[in-house]
Amino acid sequence: MRFRRRHRRGFVAAAVLSLLVTAGCGSAADLDGDLTDDWGLMAAAIGFQPVSLTCHSSGFAGAGPRASYEEVDCNTRHRTETVHVGEYTAPAAQAPAPPTGDSAGARAAYRTCDAETTEYVGGPWRTARLWIGVTNPSPEAWRGGARWFRCEVVELDSVEDDGGQVQRAGSLRHSLVGGSSELLLTCYAVALNNAGAIAAMPPASCAQPHNGEFVGLWDASVNAVYPRTDTTWAEFHDGCRGMVAAYVGVPNDGDLQYRTGVVSLPGSAEVWTQGDHSVRCYLWLAGAELTGSLKGKGTKALPVQYE
Repeated sequence: MRFRRRHRRGFVAAAVLSLLVTAGCGSAADLDGDLTDDWGLMAAAIGFQPVSLTCHSSGFAGAGPRASYEEVDCNTRHRTETVHVGEYTAPAAQAPAPPTGDSAGARAAYRTCDAETTEYVGGPWRTARLWIGVTNPSPEAWRGGARWFRCEVVELDSVEDDGGQVQRAGSLRHSLVGGSSELLLTCYAVALNNAGAIAAMPPASCAQPHNGEFVGLWDASVNAVYPRTDTTWAEFHDGCRGMVAAYVGVPNDGDLQYRTGVVSLPGSAEVWTQGDHSVRCYLWLAGAELTGSLKGKGTKALPVQYE
């Protein structure tokens, strides 16, 4: 019985060899006995990579794990829009975690997103109710080799950086082209609280009664300190008064403080550390009811008021 089993096993092996030869796999002399050395190498595993020019229903987040990533049609309601996907390079790419704070890598990514967003929307995004942020891979994805970053643009419901993220329908691409977008900063009805601080700043048509108007962007010094005290705020107000003078066409002198008040709005402390030192500047006339823009109107439109 043992002999018959060995005989059958040998017969099967011979049959397999015969089939290999007759099927065009070469002669028996071509067989080297190694069935793995002729296989091609498998391609390296490719991790998740987000896509630019896409919209997302979820709000902005500093970290973007694969599980929460979902693209939606930009014509449907969404909150964030990816204008660009970049790649971290050395030395930032060699760090054990994604760049944060005022690190060189974080500042470089923000500069890229700043430029890409300006091109994407078709104008300076800071002159509109827009905000940008950088989304990084999750810590787990970073440890797995992900080195991308996403440039996100968001529409806000107010002029402040901490305004609510609007759930909009329609892409922001080219939204500022032409200079007539409803997103642009124009005139405002500034309201104060009991302590004399600004309580609300809802937008208003410049043709309707209002007491505030956007005049432009003041670029604070790279060495400027983020304003938290009366002294540092005074520097920002002085910078914005210069913007008011140029916008209205009045002298930038000691009398300017008696012509108008100002509202100075830098970005958040977080974007400040990333190198964004632009300040949105507004003229503000307490108790006034303006019914037109003051741009270029001169001293008659903005007289000195000493009382």
